[in-house]
This record gives sequence, structure tokens and C-alpha cells, in this order.
Amino acid sequence: MEDMLKAKFEKYAPEKREPTVEVMKRAISEQIEAMNGNRQLRPVQLNADQLDNAYGVAEAITDEYAKTFSLGLRLMEKEKQKAVWAIYVWCRRTDELVDGSIASHITPTTLNKWEERLDKIFEGYAFDALDATLADTAAKFPIGKQGFKDMIEGMRMDLYKSRYQNFEELKEYCYRVAGTVGLMTTPVMGISKDSVMSDTEVLNSAVALGIALQLTNILRDVGEDAQQRDRIYLPLDELADFGLTEADILSGKVDDRWRDFMKFQIKRAREYFAIAKSGIASLDPSVRWAVWGAGMVYGEILDAIEKNDYDNLTRRAYVPRWRKFQLLPVALVQTLLMKPQKD
Repeated sequence: MEDMLKAKFEKYAPEKREPTVEVMKRAISEQIEAMNGNRQLRPVQLNADQLDNAYGVAEAITDEYAKTFSLGLRLMEKEKQKAVWAIYVWCRRTDELVDGSIASHITPTTLNKWEERLDKIFEGYAFDALDATLADTAAKFPIGKQGFKDMIEGMRMDLYKSRYQNFEELKEYCYRVAGTVGLMTTPVMGISKDSVMSDTEVLNSAVALGIALQLTNILRDVGEDAQQRDRIYLPLDELADFGLTEADILSGKVDDRWRDFMKFQIKRAREYFAIAKSGIASLDPSVRWAVWGAGMVYGEILDAIEKNDYDNLTRRAYVPRWRKFQLLPVALVQTLLMKPQKD
């Protein structure tokens, strides 16, 4: 069924995709303009009690579906927590369109209408209570809209694309579905007045964190994605360089070729975490612990893959809850020692 749907929607794929660096540059420029401008958005038309209830629902959804992420949010001040809940829930609802229970009924037209709905949200109009939390957040924080639109385009890619020929293609996907979250949330986190990095550099490091998280997701879920969804989010040219094929992934067999391939992929993911870490000290001091705490906990998934002898074809790597709590004070010490630095 999924193959038939992808074939049906392939005609919607652009003949030539814009280079990822240009896509990111445009979105970052739009975000900087939003942060430095004096934008006035229409307040959402809900009373305080209705909004509080809506944010409560957003909090519950975040707690249920993003436990590691939610743990980090607990370290932030309340207004910033609420804003990130709103952003997370919008992102989750967007992802559910192509990866949830109604995915088989979703078409490019559905995503076009979702994008039109996003435009309305930024005008202060809410179709439901969860929309209202994002409309309220956009009115309170200088959030640009392009990152949200780029994420929707990432969902469009999932309609017709299940293979990635090289890392450039995969990087675009990772930026669109996860790097964009860095753009969305940085205006909420805030940039430190003591930052020695430009706004562009800080936003690039935020995007890098999103890409690192998505690469980690991909490596954690390789077997499940391939065997249950017929999706391979790995560069096929690199797979071939290590003497591997799609059939090797589907077979679930872990050998030295696969281990070497995984070492290469894990190294790249950690490089993106390192780029992300370089920008943490430029964020507002009140959020550094939360952001890096979540990043450190997520990075442990890569360690877990290694401890599983690189078997992510038949085993799912995870970080026990006790280990997550163990990492938080380590993250705190690291963020307290961080000094603003040039990228």
C-alpha cells in the first residue's frame, strides 16, 4: 500500500531540489528579521482560562510523546515551557499527518490546507484549542514562519520519498523535519546579551542540534523503519561504499561491514552534536541547562547502539530513566562552565 501511495505522489516531487544550504539560509534570514523587527500579531481570541486549559493539553501531549524532551523543559521558566509545548504539539500534529493512523488518507492537497491553516494561526485565528496555543506563542515571541513551512515540506517528502541517494538528500530531510525545530524554539529560548556569536551562527547551531537528534532517531530506528515501513533513511551511496545493500538491512544481520558503517554514521551524528554544543553558551543562561540536558540524554542513544554491538536492526537502543536523571547534573556542570565562543 505504501509503495502504491509513494508512486502516486512522485509526480509532486520537484524536478530539481534547492540546495539544503540555500533552504536553511532563507529560513534563518527570515527568523533573524522576525527577531530584530517590531512585529505586531493579532492576539488569539480566547480568554485566560481557555488558554490555560489549552496549554495544559499541550503539556500532557508533550509529556506523553516526548519524555526526554519534556524532562529538559522542566528546567525552564514557565512561559518558555508553555511556548515550547505549543511548538512541539504543532510539530507532532504535522508529523502525524504522514506518519500516524490517518497517513494513508493524506495527500499533497491535505498538506497544502495544513499550510494555509498555519498562515491563519500566524494571523491570530485558531481552528481549535491547540492552534490557539501556537497563535498565542507567535504573538508573544518573535517566531518566524518559514521554519514551520519548511517542516511541512519535509512531510511532503515523506509522501513520495523513502530512499536517500546521498547525505545531501538526507540532510535536507533532517533539516526540514527536525532542524527547523531549532529555528522555531530559539526565539523562545532567547540569545544571551553576552553572546560573541552572530544570530546566524546561533541559529545554525540550533539547526545542528535538530539534525543531530534526527540522525540519532534514524540510527535508533533503522530496523523498524526498513522492515515495517519500507523506509531507509540512510545514504545509499555510503551504504554501497561499505559493501552493503538494502537487502542486508532487511535481513537484520549485523556483521563487520554493518558495524563499520554504523561507526561512520554515529561519528557524523556526534559531529552535529558538537556543533550544537558550541552554540549553547550563546543562549539565554536560564535555558542552557534544559537544552543541553536534553541533547546529552539523546546523545546517549548513540552510546546505547554501541553497547548493543551496533545491532539497531533487531534491537532498539534506549536510555533508562535512571540514566537520564544521572546525566542532568553532568549537563548542569557543563553548561555552568560554558563560555560564549565563536563558531
